[in-house]
Amino acid sequence: MSFVELGVRECTSQSLVRSGISDPNAVQLEAIPSLLKGCDAVIEAPTGSGKTLAFLIPLVERLAGHRGGGIRALIVGPTRELATQIAGVLAGLDPALRTGLLFGGVPYGKQLASLRNSPDVVVGCPGRILDLAQQRQLRFDSVEYLVLDEADEMFDQGFARDVERIIALTPAQGRQTVLASATMPDWVQTMIRKHLQTPDRIVVRKNLEPALEHGLLPVPRDAKIDTLHRLLRQERGQTIVFHRTKHGAKKLARDLDKRGHFAGELQGNLSQNARDRVITSFRKRETWVLVATNVAARGLDIEGVGLVVNYELPETPQWLTHRVGRTARNGETGRALTFITEDDHPQWHKLRRLGAPDLPRLDRTRLLESGEWSYEPQTKPATVPSRTYNRRLLRQRKPARV
Repeated sequence: MSFVELGVRECTSQSLVRSGISDPNAVQLEAIPSLLKGCDAVIEAPTGSGKTLAFLIPLVERLAGHRGGGIRALIVGPTRELATQIAGVLAGLDPALRTGLLFGGVPYGKQLASLRNSPDVVVGCPGRILDLAQQRQLRFDSVEYLVLDEADEMFDQGFARDVERIIALTPAQGRQTVLASATMPDWVQTMIRKHLQTPDRIVVRKNLEPALEHGLLPVPRDAKIDTLHRLLRQERGQTIVFHRTKHGAKKLARDLDKRGHFAGELQGNLSQNARDRVITSFRKRETWVLVATNVAARGLDIEGVGLVVNYELPETPQWLTHRVGRTARNGETGRALTFITEDDHPQWHKLRRLGAPDLPRLDRTRLLESGEWSYEPQTKPATVPSRTYNRRLLRQRKPARV
């Protein structure tokens, strides 16, 4: 079925074709007809499955070009990178729509200018949206289409109260609300019950998972950097390497650069301009390795990432899912490696108890010598310290700021 057969206007369909998109995928096939009818909707689909177009195409169809008189659509996301990406996709769908892009960490001037230009759509992060609303620089009483994107991350990072305040600024009647998320924990379910009116639920399971090969790589702690160096020498495509801390990501990027890899770093201490330069350089393939904290785990859609390496274990199974979701996107193949040292067994045991997948273990020697992904024979689970010691160690592992 084509986009036009789903009820999308010919002009929007042609915009999609110019962007290299000719047919709707699974999540779009399910979501677009429902949203075109004006229903509230909950879209639950894995990263890289096309959720952004699933809610943007109905938005473009509903607004049907620029019209003055106030902000008609509001899209809220947790990160600057995600907001910027959504605004870029929207501009490609309908250049006539005027968009205000709002996020913190940068001066107000350019953002205030966009608000004075009578935007039809505002895309932004909760903090800056509320900041400007409190300054009476923008109003949402004309909003008819509201999107909460990556809702599970927003609420997990403590944005729930801010998001509630933003919703309260929009009309309760006549507003179509879309909530999109890769996972649906309890706090997201609470938000759905409170703010959405009998929503249609669009659930797309991980039908792209066979395109992803993910293995656990046992590595001695003092051999981690050398192992990563040798893996990167084998890799022909681009790689994203995840570290747990800002300082660790900065140091690792510097060490890789010294070993001859074109590496950039992406972490929370960088200014927005610096973040933009790093991402642009990676997109243009001026750098081949991106060393990042969890700020790059969601909302970053870059084609051609062939390998993701978890150099440090994440804090939760959800972060593991989102990290490896940077590869094998939209039907492409990709690989992910999760390093595990002798010190990581308690944390891996915790992740497994919380729902992380039982990953097969790779033969490190064969992988480094020949590049062959050869899995170890099925063995017993890794030995972990006693339960008492395990609890004490896990309590000491506080999540790092990213």
